[in-house]
Amino acid sequence: MSRAAGDGLRICVVNWQCRDNPLAGGAEIHLHEIFGRLVEMGHEVVLLCGGWPGCSPRATLDGIEVHRVGTRASFPFLARRYWHTQLVARGFDVVVEDINKVPLYTPTWRLPKLVGLVPHLFGGTAFHELAAPLAAAVWLAERPMPWFYRRHAFQAISESTRDDLVQRGVKRESIRVIFPGIDSAHYTPDSTVRSSKPLFAYLGRLKKYKGVDFVIRAFATSAIPDAELEIAGAGEFRPDLERLARTLGIGSRVRFLGRIDESSKIALLRRAWATLFASPKEGWGITNMEAAACGTPVIASNSPGIRDSVRDGETGFLVPHGDVVAMAASMRKLSGERALVEHLGVAARRFAEGFTWQRAANETDAHLREVVRMGGSR
Repeated sequence: MSRAAGDGLRICVVNWQCRDNPLAGGAEIHLHEIFGRLVEMGHEVVLLCGGWPGCSPRATLDGIEVHRVGTRASFPFLARRYWHTQLVARGFDVVVEDINKVPLYTPTWRLPKLVGLVPHLFGGTAFHELAAPLAAAVWLAERPMPWFYRRHAFQAISESTRDDLVQRGVKRESIRVIFPGIDSAHYTPDSTVRSSKPLFAYLGRLKKYKGVDFVIRAFATSAIPDAELEIAGAGEFRPDLERLARTLGIGSRVRFLGRIDESSKIALLRRAWATLFASPKEGWGITNMEAAACGTPVIASNSPGIRDSVRDGETGFLVPHGDVVAMAASMRKLSGERALVEHLGVAARRFAEGFTWQRAANETDAHLREVVRMGGSR
């Protein structure tokens, strides 16, 4: 049924996880920030996602009606049946599949109006994290995506992700780039709490593909007297990273904080002279924007997605991925010029203020209405 421009849409979002899932990350923050605002704008939003052992099968988060089916392992096998038995009769105007690395191939569900929302796809980076057989399975699972989704619209969260989709065979004209936002009222600068001596920080999952080992090696290579590195986050790669720090003789100057709460995260972002990010590929780099909003520069790999959220020489520095010498040189440059830290921090804050979640929600609203109006295909 068509709707007038001022009417709210009935939207079903399909994603592997909700933001309360213990494995949730940046993609789930992105989903809830945007679709929670769409609820406030008068839309009805239902999220079909996987759960975890002991979780409630139903919840309401940010006004979104959440249906949890199975676990991360079983969700892709249960989601389609749940859609047909529990949700299809509700007559949604549009379905949004949040294609967070591994597609669920929802076009096979016979959905007339579908948008593929793509933070980023693994591609070859799967081989950085997973055992070869599993990495090959993930890589192969992505390959047919352009053909299966060829009649549907896409949203990409960065120009890098759009270019990746085009390279895979998706028509450029079917992709709308809608940048994520950042809560600049929540993440704010406070240079008075900046550490008195060089402090560098990494915030994120401790996964092999995140390149945290490059961060530690670069910190050791920088050989900055009295400098410290704080690593916030959890993951199975932590024991290896702790051993690496000890092997490099910097164990006493590298602190592993584990998973930290929001107030501790903001405090760390404000204390740091720079955050470090060495992933080979991201959709955007939301932590980079959180640091920028806190007035803290970023030193990061010049990788797809990451390069979209850092302006080299203006809000921080981009270095070739895996080049620990170049990353170490940028760290030394900042540690020798405290005024440069503050100068880049001011520019970073100004850059972050240009990205708001409300803008992202407004653009998503406009795009979804366009898809519904045009029938959902391209």
